[in-house]
Amino acid sequence: MSPRAHPSAERGVALLTVLLLVAVLATLAAVVLDDIRFGLRRAANAEAVGQARWYALGAETLAAGQIGRLTGGADRLTLDGGWADRPFSFPVENGLIQGRLTDGGSCFNLNSVVQGVGEVLSRREAGVAQFIALMSALGVAPREAEMLAAALTDWIDSDGVRESGGAEDEAYLAGSPAYRTGGTLLAEVSELRAVRGFTPAIYARLRPLVCALPTSDLSPINVNTLAPEKAVLITMVTEGEVSPELAQRVIAARPVGGWSVTDFWTQPALAEHIPGDPNQLKATTRFFTLQTEVTYLDAEVVASGLFEVAPSGQVRLVARRWTYDE
Repeated sequence: MSPRAHPSAERGVALLTVLLLVAVLATLAAVVLDDIRFGLRRAANAEAVGQARWYALGAETLAAGQIGRLTGGADRLTLDGGWADRPFSFPVENGLIQGRLTDGGSCFNLNSVVQGVGEVLSRREAGVAQFIALMSALGVAPREAEMLAAALTDWIDSDGVRESGGAEDEAYLAGSPAYRTGGTLLAEVSELRAVRGFTPAIYARLRPLVCALPTSDLSPINVNTLAPEKAVLITMVTEGEVSPELAQRVIAARPVGGWSVTDFWTQPALAEHIPGDPNQLKATTRFFTLQTEVTYLDAEVVASGLFEVAPSGQVRLVARRWTYDE
């Protein structure tokens, strides 16, 4: 029979056990409290982001109203009033809404290299010619410009027939990673990065002058809001007949109150260079872009919106991204 343990030793073991339990419980309590604090913080952040997004949606409503006032009943839209690319701010409780409205049609519509409805899209010669003219005006070699236009057309069109110099599914499936062509209109310009031949250098050169509108129509460019640094778009529309330098001089001499389309083409400098479809250029604007930045408490939200003005004058949001317009 083993000797009985000394009472003092038993008390020591009991005390040690209690201390260990207290330490474990204290650790568990700290972990639980940290989880609670983290959960509360996460919930507060989610609430702040949600409120910031609602403020961004409110900015879209304000922008739609402003677009309606700019375009309602007018036969032309100019830069009068300084509305274009001018930042506006609205302070709100615990935050700030900032926005910037611009003409969203002062660009080459990448989707205009095709024509058609729905899922049936085929090459549009006028759009391809304008894209080649734009790239040539930007210093891209003629043969390379033709190959890039063919690759873009193959990316968007709905058939599997390769354009001369272009690339269909088999060219992309042979790469790593393998993928297929889009087979539909581009949703945003950044998709160009996936198209064969569009290197970072080419993309950077094109990016300020191109867009991906939700239509395959030829670019509806307003000559009354076109900035001088984008005058090369006139060169594009005339397929190189008007040089970038001449186009820039014409835009720089724009009269107060702007032009009608007829007045624009009857200028002496342009009278001999009227394109096949002179009405591609407009005196009004069909698309507008809105860049919104919202800060609320510790949350920051950005949004990019594209608005379209219908022939009836109705303004509708056709695209929204919760990110900057790249």
